[in-house]
Amino acid sequence: MKKIKLLIIFGGQSGEHTVSVLSAQSVCGALNREKYDIRALGVSEQGRWYLDVWPEEWLTGDNSPGPAGKEAVLRLGTGVAGFLPLSEKDAAAFYRPDVVFPVLHGPGGEDGTVQGLLTLAGLPFVGCGILGAALGMDKDRMKAVFREAGLPVGPYITVAAARRREEALLGKIEKDLGYPCFVKPANMGSSVGVTRAANRATLIKGLELAAVYDRKIIVEQGIIGREIEIAILDGEVPRVSVPGEIIPAKDFYDYEAKYIATDSRLIIPAPLPAPTAAKLADYGLRAFAAVAAKGLARVDFFVAADGRVYVNEINTMPGFTGISMYPKLWAATGVPYAALLDRLIELALAESERE
Repeated sequence: MKKIKLLIIFGGQSGEHTVSVLSAQSVCGALNREKYDIRALGVSEQGRWYLDVWPEEWLTGDNSPGPAGKEAVLRLGTGVAGFLPLSEKDAAAFYRPDVVFPVLHGPGGEDGTVQGLLTLAGLPFVGCGILGAALGMDKDRMKAVFREAGLPVGPYITVAAARRREEALLGKIEKDLGYPCFVKPANMGSSVGVTRAANRATLIKGLELAAVYDRKIIVEQGIIGREIEIAILDGEVPRVSVPGEIIPAKDFYDYEAKYIATDSRLIIPAPLPAPTAAKLADYGLRAFAAVAAKGLARVDFFVAADGRVYVNEINTMPGFTGISMYPKLWAATGVPYAALLDRLIELALAESERE
């Protein structure tokens, strides 16, 4: 059987660079080498692309400026696009994969930019297209689309980072949302730059931190409730996983609680009444459709003490690390990690054939 030429892209220039490297390491380790001819392309934090660099190499060393002789360029042109190391002059070194798995998180990788590049190149790729990726990354536009689709979204205010110190804005946040509230960069994931504000001092501090990562900031009202997530796997009829519950090690599920602390807990499946679980599945599929997602997504919810469900956000390229919720949810639903990766790659190839 001819192997599928699969390219894994990882790293990137966003604050989620390290998470991407960890995700790619897990993906590379789980793929069936009898089925795939795998190569990897690392994107440094400076934006340089390096072919045949593996995630574990960047976890143990400095990825700047990158391995000598491995910097690569992408030659565009539908049907003729591919990668070529800058050090190579021989046309035989040209590489065109059958399919690309962009294991990239955050701006510059998960927000439609790389998806647009691969679309221009005519290269099939795993995950959302340009529109779905862009909407899924920008929390402000995502929430607007959710509201348009009739989904319940908690109260929030969108803030231009340039206005973050204005007294009138601080007063509006306190009046309309109150404390506690959560301050987030609009375009970031993995809880990078997210803080919980309990008073004006911590609100100002949170706005300053979020402004480091984005020119647009989201401030959300704190909802007292359980944090529940579901995973979606696309197909003719998209499938929904069992729900999972997060019991964070800290006040909320921030970057440290996700990737550093060892005492955060994931309860899969989450103990929920059947009507609530059904509502989560319905809302998740509607959120997936609302942002025009493809391939995969994880949808995050709050379930309040009175049973009300709020859609918090959708993640169109969720983490694939050894502790990430998306693969864990599918494993609990009967789809092991390796089979999940196979299915995502099959979907990408099938989508390319349809187009």
